[in-house]
Amino acid sequence: MTSQEEKQHLLDQRYLRMATIWSENSYCVRRKVGALVVKDKMIISDGYNGTPSGFENVCEDDTNVTKPYVLHAEANAITKLARSNNNSSGSTLYVTASPCLECAKLIIQAGIRRVVYGEEYRLADGIELLRRAKIEVKYINLKDHESE
Repeated sequence: MTSQEEKQHLLDQRYLRMATIWSENSYCVRRKVGALVVKDKMIISDGYNGTPSGFENVCEDDTNVTKPYVLHAEANAITKLARSNNNSSGSTLYVTASPCLECAKLIIQAGIRRVVYGEEYRLADGIELLRRAKIEVKYINLKDHESE
């Protein structure tokens, strides 16, 4: 690995750890997911999974099934960008879990060029779609890097 690649890898690990910390803001019980959008080494947006603004902060129903209107962390970060003056074109998305197919479509449309994620999801269709769109996808298992 070149020194530039090593620097980028260390940055990727740090931002992914920050996304993990950000996931702690989620009220979801079954799974907490965090996301950061970074451009030019600046965090331009953030998100975590949860219900839409103004809704009760309860993500699961009485049978512990996630409610259908819960937003994913990536969707929250991308829609937050739409309400700001920031532009995500050419940015990197750091997300604690691999994006689903629906979030992959949003990532593509937002002009995000890299996705770094820290946990494999049971379905890989989102990752496959990102690769098909020529978006760089990188998996970092944070458990392998906890002491760094």
